[in-house]
Amino acid sequence: MTNPVTPDLAAAGATISPHAAPPGGWPNPRNGFLFFLGAAAIGAGIAELVPVVLTLSVKATLIDKANAVTILSLAIGLGAVVALITFPLFGRLSDRITWRTGRRRPLLIVGAVLIAIGALLTFAANSVGLLVLSNVFTQVGFAAAIVGVTSVIPDQFEPLKRGPASAIVGLALPIGAVVGLFIAQLFSPNLAGMILVPAAVGIVGVLLFAIVLKDRPFPRELRPPFTAVAFFSTFWVNPIKHPSFAWAWWSRLLLFLGVGSVQGYQALYLIFALHFDAVSVARAVFISTLTLTVAALIFGGITGKVSDKIGRRKPFVMAAAVVFAIGLVTAANATSYPSFLVAIAIVGAGQGIYLAVDLALVSQILPDPTNPAKDMGVITLTSTLASSLVPAIAPAILTIGATSTVTHNYSALFLSGAVAAIVGALFIIPIRGVK
Repeated sequence: MTNPVTPDLAAAGATISPHAAPPGGWPNPRNGFLFFLGAAAIGAGIAELVPVVLTLSVKATLIDKANAVTILSLAIGLGAVVALITFPLFGRLSDRITWRTGRRRPLLIVGAVLIAIGALLTFAANSVGLLVLSNVFTQVGFAAAIVGVTSVIPDQFEPLKRGPASAIVGLALPIGAVVGLFIAQLFSPNLAGMILVPAAVGIVGVLLFAIVLKDRPFPRELRPPFTAVAFFSTFWVNPIKHPSFAWAWWSRLLLFLGVGSVQGYQALYLIFALHFDAVSVARAVFISTLTLTVAALIFGGITGKVSDKIGRRKPFVMAAAVVFAIGLVTAANATSYPSFLVAIAIVGAGQGIYLAVDLALVSQILPDPTNPAKDMGVITLTSTLASSLVPAIAPAILTIGATSTVTHNYSALFLSGAVAAIVGALFIIPIRGVK
C-alpha cells in the first residue's frame, strides 16, 4: 500500500507520483536516525578520501618520486574505472534483495569488508601494481557503502523532507575528508597509522549504521525482473525517456570534474608548487581540508532546511556551481599557502551548498522511485567517473604553459575545473519536475 501525495507536498510544487512511496509508506525517521546516517556517510568518506587526498600521494612518492604524478593518476584512475561498474550494479542488486535483513544493510556490510582489504593492501603496497589494486578494493568498497547510504534517503523520507538527510550525506564527504585527514596527520610520519586508523574509523561508522538501520524487507512479488535487457540497462538511464535525470547526471559530472581537479591534486600542488615536503604536507592538506569543510558546513547546513521550506532545489544548485567556480579561479591565481586557503574556503562554500541540495533534487526525478538504488547508483557514479577522467586528462592539462623550472601548471588545471562547474550550472536549467 502506498501513501497518496500529501497536501503540503502538492502545495510546495512537488511532482510526486502516488506510486513513488515504498511499500508501507515513508517512515520519516527522526534525528537519531540522521546521526547514524551521517556516521555511515562520513565513515565512507573517510575511507575513500584519505587515500585519494593524501596517503596514495605519499605512497606514490615513496615508490618513485620522479613519477609520482603518473603513479597517482594510474591508481586513482583505474580504481575509479572499476567503481564505475560497481556503483549501478550494486544498486541493481540491492533493489532485488528480499532478505529479512532488508535491501540496503547487505551493501553496507560488503562495503566495510572491501574497505578493510583496501586499507591493508595500501599499507603493504611496495609497487605500482599493488598500489593500484589497493585503491580498486577501496573504491569498490566505497561504492557499496555509499549506494546503500544514498538509497536510504528515498527509502525512508518523503520528497520534501529529504533536505536534512541530503545535506548530511552530501556534506559527509568533506567532513569525512577533514576527520580522516586529522586522524592521519596525528600519526604522521607513521604510515601504518596514517593509512589503517582512518580506515578503521570509517568502517566502524558504516557498520554502526548497518546495525541500527530499520531496513524493512522488500516484498518478493514487487521485486523488479532481472533479464538480460535489465542487466545492460543497469549502467545507464535512457536520456530521451528521462531527460531531467540526464541533465542532472551531466551537471553533477561536470561539477565533480571541478572537485577532482583540486581534491586529487592539492597534495602534489603543495609539494611541487608551494614546496612542502612529503612529511609536512599532511598537516597542510589537513588545514586546507578543514577550511573547506568549515565553509561547507556553514553554508550547506542552512541550505538543506531552507530548500525544504521553500520547496526549491534548482536555484541553490546553480548558485553553488557558480560559487565553486569562483573558488577554483581564485585557486588558479594563488601564489602562497594563505591565498590558497582563501580559495579553498570559497570552493567549500560552493561545494557545501551544492551537496546539501543535490541529492534531494535527484531523488525527486528518479525514473523508478520504488526501486531507487539502481538509479541512485547511476547518479552517484558521476563522482567516480570524474575521478577517473581527471587523472586521465590532468597530466596533459598540467603541461600547458609548463617550463623547465615550472614543470606542472596547476593554474591551468584549476581553471579547467572552473569552466566545467559553470557549464554544469547551466545544465540545471532544462530540468523539469522539480523547482
